[in-house]
Amino acid sequence: MTTTLVGSPVARREDERILRGASRYLDDIDPPGALHVAFVRSPFAHARIGAVAVPDGLAGMATVITAADLTGRVGDLPVQGIEDGRVADEGHPVLARDEVRYAGQPVAAVLAESRAVAEDAAELIEVDYEPLAPVLDASASDVRLTEWHRVSGDVDGAFESAAHVVRASYSLPRLAPVPMEPRGAIGSYDEAEDLLTVWVSAQDSHRQLAGLAKVFDRPEERIRVIVPDVGGAFGSKGVAAPETVVVATAAMATGRTVKWAEDREENLIASYQGRGVEAEVELALEADGRMLGVRARIRADLGGYLMQTTAIPAHTTAMLMGGVYDIRAADVQVAGMRTNKVPTGPYRGAGRPEAAYFVECTVDRAARDLGMDPLELRRRNLIRTFPYRTALGWTYDSGDYERCLELAEELIAPERHADDTRVVGTGFGMYVERAGGMFETADAELLPDGRLLIRSGSSPHGQGHDTTFAQLAAERLGVGLDEVELRFGDSKQVPRGVGTFASRSVAMGGSAVVQAVDALKEKVEAVAARLGRDASLGDVAAAEPGLRASARFESDLVFSSGAYGAVAEIERATGRLRVLRLAAVDDAGRIVNPLLAEGQVIGGTAQGLGQCLVEEAVYDEEGNPTFASFVGYSLLTAAEMPPVETAFVESPSPLNPLGAKGIGEGGAIGAPAAVANAVADALGGLDVDPPFTEEKLWRALREGGA
Repeated sequence: MTTTLVGSPVARREDERILRGASRYLDDIDPPGALHVAFVRSPFAHARIGAVAVPDGLAGMATVITAADLTGRVGDLPVQGIEDGRVADEGHPVLARDEVRYAGQPVAAVLAESRAVAEDAAELIEVDYEPLAPVLDASASDVRLTEWHRVSGDVDGAFESAAHVVRASYSLPRLAPVPMEPRGAIGSYDEAEDLLTVWVSAQDSHRQLAGLAKVFDRPEERIRVIVPDVGGAFGSKGVAAPETVVVATAAMATGRTVKWAEDREENLIASYQGRGVEAEVELALEADGRMLGVRARIRADLGGYLMQTTAIPAHTTAMLMGGVYDIRAADVQVAGMRTNKVPTGPYRGAGRPEAAYFVECTVDRAARDLGMDPLELRRRNLIRTFPYRTALGWTYDSGDYERCLELAEELIAPERHADDTRVVGTGFGMYVERAGGMFETADAELLPDGRLLIRSGSSPHGQGHDTTFAQLAAERLGVGLDEVELRFGDSKQVPRGVGTFASRSVAMGGSAVVQAVDALKEKVEAVAARLGRDASLGDVAAAEPGLRASARFESDLVFSSGAYGAVAEIERATGRLRVLRLAAVDDAGRIVNPLLAEGQVIGGTAQGLGQCLVEEAVYDEEGNPTFASFVGYSLLTAAEMPPVETAFVESPSPLNPLGAKGIGEGGAIGAPAAVANAVADALGGLDVDPPFTEEKLWRALREGGA
């Protein structure tokens, strides 16, 4: 049977189950007799903690857990380092001990027979706080949690010989990831088997497993992590959270099943946030626009503690400060500062949107200073030969940056004009994205009825793995999609994997799937040869039950890229901004499913526009979050979404059998820079930091913009 599925726009087969309400999310799991958890959270951004008083009336109704109860049982959450950098030993405590460092930090946990009782009881707990002055601005902090610095090439010579040096400062606000489904966890402990089982709304099972094993100093084989259906994550459910550790601890301590399901307020104020980065950038150029060198000083607001991956986004930003350009000299430094806010971590793009914004806005500023067309300046400096090792140390595997830029220009139809009521500008933004890397795993098994079962170390939370991986497996084995079953998310049933993040699923997980299927196919063909040329898969399964093959695929990083264009209109009287249209051109290597790939682009673009137009996690002067609901934290709606024209360029990666790279974050990376440059173009070259609110743009117009 010949089946051509790779490259076909196959509709998501998981949607039918989801739309029928047959999906099973964390809060749909209702274990009988479970205890429920509610958290006592700090109302202060910074304070010393004294006594935690439990009213006598709670006896028999609720059990309270404090940091003292965890002493000797759990450690702080682990912290991941960065290459050639320093990361402080400031892991997030499971529950606050002597102090709290952000409003919303969990101080105590309350266990009760129902969620309502637990929440009511939590409000009665009295904590003796001694408020301290909070540090809310990274520039005012004197505590560095992370440091990184790299110099490559003759940077001083590049700037001394430059005909033009462009200097710019930028500030990107903190953002809340806001998945449709908030976080949650359920813990259960089998004392006879000494097995801790944790159900958790997460991006994958094995990173959660590794984090729990570290915190509990417990062998991984004594922990089972199960990830049910997950309603989005965008990076915010990647590593073990303190609340998950509390749930697991309570289950082991009580011998009962324990459940926590986060509400929206908790998700907004206590789940780690993204962005919150400032940069000072210098770009050295020759008179004809040739880029000679880049300097950047990046300051990141990391919050009160380090979560496991807090240090990663700013490091990624630093490594990508050359963008898509052939710049041979670079001097980039990162300082990750402690403030009294919730920690930051990876959020869709995780350092790439920041880098694209800083680089691309600086390129537009350089074009204005030189009196050049911004697209021409880009073309003169694009990398054209691959593989290409950047001045900062990464090797780009493949790309066609010029074709991406050409398509973006064709799709956007640039527009620039001004009249008495409005100003209109056009902007472009290019990007290169680190994706893939490390390893991923898959098992392929021939079932007794002749169907194919794939177990993957990757794990879906909205991307469409069940469809994409089935396409790969079905085409490789020459069967129909309905004959392929996928299993994910149970650490005892699927092979150990790295997980789903950093646009790595197809390049890494998909490559592991095809390698496992190829290995199984060899075994199937050997059996079929003995049985005869007309032997079916069912015949093979009956003749030799249990045929199975496994694969572990390893790869260096792959690098996606793209070019985005935007046309923006600003109303003079009000400062109201409308993005009139947007073009999204992405190069993710070989596209397995263009329908799903376009969906990823549109979704990422919506989030990228949201962070430009309306999103910002604002704290008041005392460090209190002002965004504990959607009244205080705005999200883009369908009414604000402009028409988006999409296109794909395919420059296959030589680093995996699919030629695939990554597509999940391109929209969130490319759109902000394009919109920012369109706004600056409309304002006559005046830069404004996002979000581009009406008040900011109204003031900019009156201060000389356009």
